[in-house]
Amino acid sequence: MRKKRSIALKILLCAFVLFVIAIIGVIFLVNRYYPLRYVDLVNEHAEMFDLEPELVFAVIHAESRFNSSAVSRAGASGLMQIMESTAYWLAPQTGLDDFNYEDQIFDPAVNIRLGTFYLNMLIDRFGDVDVALAAYNAGSGRVRGWLGDPEFSEDGLTLDHIPFPETRNYIERVASNRRIYAIILRFPFLFRG
Repeated sequence: MRKKRSIALKILLCAFVLFVIAIIGVIFLVNRYYPLRYVDLVNEHAEMFDLEPELVFAVIHAESRFNSSAVSRAGASGLMQIMESTAYWLAPQTGLDDFNYEDQIFDPAVNIRLGTFYLNMLIDRFGDVDVALAAYNAGSGRVRGWLGDPEFSEDGLTLDHIPFPETRNYIERVASNRRIYAIILRFPFLFRG
């Protein structure tokens, strides 16, 4: 009887150790592939511009993977990948009157401020997060054109089909990232950048 109990305790202990190792492994992988960086800045600007933090984290992950020095082939720069002309148009609207693209676009505080303001503006303009994300990725003019074309939008408000595979994939990536960050943000003490 004691021998059976001893074996059962050893099995239970081994199972517990394996469980702890698995949890540590999951935390390591999540931290590696879905970092939680710039938390204070994201929370501040998400609140300022009425966005869910998980959406902002999801966009940053999709745009730059949290590389504040990122520059796209098209010339978009920083964490939220803002084009120069867009940044100069947005800056005065966000209170950045003396904005200089070359000097400030890689500053996480400035980039997140511009990106969250722009994302909020697009959501207000289009009334749909996916349509706003399409505009963030492909441009507002293109999206307005798609909304006006019955081949892409039956109701003129939502997109039934997005002709750019890159934009379709972008919206799916942001949606997936958003779900993951919604979980991560429930346990911020476990997940850090």
